[in-house]
Amino acid sequence: MAKTKKKNQPQKGSEILESPDALAEKLTRTEKFLEQNRKMVLGIGGAIVVVLATLFGYRYYVSNQNREAQGEMFQAVYYFEADSLQMALEGDGNNYGLLEIIDEYPRTEAANLAHYYAGISLLKLSRYEEAIDHLRDFSASDYVVQARAYALIGDAHMELENYNEAASFYEKAANYKSNEYFTPIYLMDAALAYENAGDLDQALESYEEIVNNYSTSSVFQDAQKQMSRLEGLLSS
Repeated sequence: MAKTKKKNQPQKGSEILESPDALAEKLTRTEKFLEQNRKMVLGIGGAIVVVLATLFGYRYYVSNQNREAQGEMFQAVYYFEADSLQMALEGDGNNYGLLEIIDEYPRTEAANLAHYYAGISLLKLSRYEEAIDHLRDFSASDYVVQARAYALIGDAHMELENYNEAASFYEKAANYKSNEYFTPIYLMDAALAYENAGDLDQALESYEEIVNNYSTSSVFQDAQKQMSRLEGLLSS
């Protein structure tokens, strides 16, 4: 026979709210615990305060550092745009250059952007290994700029005749948030790098991807021509 639930049975925990004596006993036990473990409780509370203070202090520090770094960036970017690359990198004696901004203001947004400008400057100065290092340290959520950084690393590897590495970074640029404007251009670069590496099959695949998926691209006709040329070479 099924058991029937007893009515008016006090629920566990509710008696504390219903009974003043039970509530008083609970408070007494809590007070005793706090008294007996005073040092531990104060220690935990103090540790939490220290962690929060450190966190907010660090954020405030980084925010101030970033404002200062952005101010320093103005002159460096001016030199960069004027193609005064050495001064953009090293400063003019009164203003920081990109490399000093990176050293003096690490972990700031300005330092991150300085890596990008420094990478381009070093690439133009034929300092390819250094350019690669800085461009690798740069990161952006913007699909155009980040893809461009990957492609520039590819350019540096092409200059160093590291063709497989170049192709890898061009592919990375092409596949980073693919779009009809820039992806076909990076695929053309990848195809050229593969061909220089002697990998005609991979080069052909890059051209085929453009022809099959990006018919409105400005490089579409060139990709068609190069695809036909490689098909002829591979069939002979």
